[in-house]
Amino acid sequence: MTLLRERATWVWIGLMMATCVTTWGLSKDAFNPTVAVVGIFLIAALKVRFVILDFMELRHAPVPVRMAFEVWVVAVAVIILGFWFATIAPG
Repeated sequence: MTLLRERATWVWIGLMMATCVTTWGLSKDAFNPTVAVVGIFLIAALKVRFVILDFMELRHAPVPVRMAFEVWVVAVAVIILGFWFATIAPG
């Protein structure tokens, strides 16, 4: 099967597995809410990165373009988590 030799197929399978982890693994009461939120956002950032690189075909883009998108993913994740940590009640 040539479909299983394609990188996009394996990335898609990885994205589906990451979705299962965040949906059923981190959303349950097995983890502290802070750990769950940080884990969910980090996995979401990783998923966005793979979508940008593999499905928007930026993996082989010029380095400045690719770096702009890589930095964007990190910046958005940090900003969202920063706002979340700034608004949670202490204790």
